[in-house]
Formats: sequence, structure tokens, C-alpha cells
Amino acid sequence: MNAPSSPRRPGADALADIGHAVPALDPADTSAHSFPDGGTWRTEIPSVEGPEALSVVLKESSRLDVPIHRISQGSGVWMLSDSEITEMVEGTGERNIELCLFTGPRGTWDTGASVRTDSRGAGLRARGHDALAGCVEDAVRATELGVTCLLVADEGVLWTLHRARLAGVIPSDTTLKVSALIGPVNPASYAVYEQLGADSLNVPSDLTLAHLTEIRRVSAAPMDLYVEAPDDLGGYVRMYEIAELIRRGAPLYLKFGLSKTSGIYPYGAHLRDLTLDTARERVRRGRLALDLLARHGADGGMSPLGSRLHGTLNRFSTTTPVDNVPGDATEKDS
Repeated sequence: MNAPSSPRRPGADALADIGHAVPALDPADTSAHSFPDGGTWRTEIPSVEGPEALSVVLKESSRLDVPIHRISQGSGVWMLSDSEITEMVEGTGERNIELCLFTGPRGTWDTGASVRTDSRGAGLRARGHDALAGCVEDAVRATELGVTCLLVADEGVLWTLHRARLAGVIPSDTTLKVSALIGPVNPASYAVYEQLGADSLNVPSDLTLAHLTEIRRVSAAPMDLYVEAPDDLGGYVRMYEIAELIRRGAPLYLKFGLSKTSGIYPYGAHLRDLTLDTARERVRRGRLALDLLARHGADGGMSPLGSRLHGTLNRFSTTTPVDNVPGDATEKDS
């Protein structure tokens, strides 16, 4: 882990020189939590849709010296062949990077009409038993091929996969990551996702700094946040807030997304050029963000590369029937 640094706020010195008051930070807002390795932040490159895009990301990260802890994919396990998954597992394994693939059928691609309405209905959630079973099938297949992290966009899928890893159906050290598309927006919902088995939760990128502090007062589960969000998630660019996002949200994964570009899910060869170009640019955005952190003296606290453990988290009891889970029953597991 990098040695702690003494951070400064953007523009603080210049503003002080002209007599412009700079609001003082409240130490009480600082997160009391960290990753098990002592780090407060890690990095993630999202939307890496296959081996070719992965190769571009790894090459560009070496060229720009961008450290990567996790690489994630959005189209889904079912959009990749066994050989493609294996190639991605081997490529990330050589660099000791965690690979996270999205599980199974989702409502936005289903035949249900509600997701096409203005309200968006149930969104990405798995509709019916067959969709749930498809997500489980994806999880088993992916983990058998060496994938260690699964992206989930449904509470029932999350609970089912958590129980599956406790039962040894999938490896016990599989990381379950909640998608930004169903990300919790208040402390109570964040805590519930943790109890259901989430090891890493992607919160929406429009949450305020105060919201992050509120969440950290009830949960130590790692948080993921797009420093730059895709347009379908709002297109927010929060680079100048990174130091404060880390201070309040630790332990935090900094996700380097990309705004002002077309969607690429589900990925196919017809989207190849766009996918490779945007993969390359996401790494560059990461470099810009890390440079900004360094200029503000806030680049200390990064987890060692290769770190993926999340520590001991709170869980609902799995001995209680799933349709009658009490809100205060917990068990500890890591």
C-alpha cells in the first residue's frame, strides 16, 4: 500500500492567496472503514466485453501505468464462449487482476413489456424461475472456468448465489458484486444488500457526498462508484471529487467509465471498433483521474495490486426459510 499522503483540497492555496474562504472539512465525515489489506481504494475498468477488449485494456494500462484491481464485463457470461472466458481468465490471472462477469438473463432483454414503459418496470431483474435459473447456470459455468467475481442485478439472484457458495455449489471465495443498475440509494437498502450476500456494491453515481457518509455509518461493505458514468447512468463526471469520494466512501472501487458514447451491450463483432476505442479511452480516463489524485496529494492508501478480499461482512441467516427472513438475523462470513 502507498504511504499516506497529506491531501489538499482543489484550488485551496490559490483561493487562500486571494482571500477566498475555503470551507473546512469535517473529520466526522471520514469513513472509519478500509479493505482488509488496509487500503482505502482500488480501481476497476468496466465494459471490457471480451478477450480483444481485455488485451487493449492491459496494453494501455501498461503504457499509461494505470494500476488495475478489477476488470468487469457487462454483456453477460452467456455472450462469451468457453474459450473466450478462459482467455480472459488467463489474461487477468497473469496480471493478478480480478475478473468480474455479468450473470444471466435480465429484464431489459426479456419479453416483458414493463421495462419498455416510462417507469421501466422491474428493470434488469430476473423475471420468473427460468431467468433466475439462467443466472445460476451462468454462475456455475463461469466459476468452473476460473471466474472469481460475478455481477448481479437482482436481489433474488444475489441471495441464491450467496447460498450456493455457502453450500459449495460455486467456490466459497467467489465475489458477488451488485450492479449500478440496481444500486442501493440509502443506508438501509445498502445494508440489506450486504445481508443478502453482496461483497461489493455499485451505488448510483448521483449520490451526494453526504449520502456516502450516511451509508458508511451502517456498513463497511466495499462500495463501487463510477468516477465518470456512462450516459445511461447519467453521464456524471466527478473527477475533482475523487479524494473526497475516497475519504467518505472507503473502502471504495474507483470505476473509470465513459460518457458521451453509444451503448455496447450486448456486445458483438458489429460493435468491435467502438468497443475497443472506448476500452482504450477508459484506461486513459483512469490515468487522468489518478494524476489528479496525485496533484492533490491524496494518492496514498491504494490497496496492493492483486487484492480482492472484502473482509468479514454481515449476512442474513441461511437457516431461516427464504420467504421468512427476519431483518435482525445475521451471521458472519467472509
